Amino acid sequence: MSRSGTTTSDRSHGGGSSRAEARPPRRPAAGRPHRRPARPGDRRRRLLVRAGVAVAVLGLLGWLLWGSPVLAVAAVRVDGAGTLTAAEVVDVAGVTEGTPLLRVDVAAAEARVARLPQVAGVEVTRGWPRSVVVTVVERVPVAVVEDAGERSLVDRDGVLFDTVTGRPPAGAVPLDVADPGPGDRATRAALAALVALPEDVRADVAGARAPSPEDVRLTLADGTTVLWGSADEVGEKAETLVALLGRLRAGALEPADTIDVSTPSAVVLR
Repeated sequence: MSRSGTTTSDRSHGGGSSRAEARPPRRPAAGRPHRRPARPGDRRRRLLVRAGVAVAVLGLLGWLLWGSPVLAVAAVRVDGAGTLTAAEVVDVAGVTEGTPLLRVDVAAAEARVARLPQVAGVEVTRGWPRSVVVTVVERVPVAVVEDAGERSLVDRDGVLFDTVTGRPPAGAVPLDVADPGPGDRATRAALAALVALPEDVRADVAGARAPSPEDVRLTLADGTTVLWGSADEVGEKAETLVALLGRLRAGALEPADTIDVSTPSAVVLR
């Protein structure tokens, strides 16, 4: 026994009881409800629900684009038409109002409009949300030719694309060739000469003829004959002719009945 009146055994059993007391069990923190561990079946159900929602959304979107009148053609607009009317282009394009935009066959519509003789190029596009736009590039007349009693306009490529009964449009020069068309070399040589000239000079050309691809001749409004020659060096020939006409009008050169620019580096006036 120690002086304090307790035994060693008492200290080991009784005196140390404060340390050995059992601590109360921890309770979940307030505001944190106990969560049940997710089961494989729950995850599967959630995935199925999400997949069902995605399918429904895709189905609705597909219906809106493919079958709904909400995104259907309400108008067909035509841009670039001049000699053609918008009604003619719309009729040939064959796009029906009320057709869902996604179901409009733009390639087929372009092919139909491209068959119009006056059309050099065409593009059909969808104008969301409710229109179709047909943009046409019409052929520009450079000359007018007579073939089998019919007068036709010709573009720079030699394509005969429209007929005329009265005066031809401005800028269309009467052209005399044996076999007008894009595959005729004489036609293409004469057109190359006309296209090379500035608009103000071409407006002064009263007529052109090409007995052969190497013999293109122009007649000016005052009766002057221009011997152009072949389709070679068209740029140089045009520049030379413009300069000569300027000097003739200014009185710097004696008037001439014939101007030969077939060899632009050796011009002959007579």
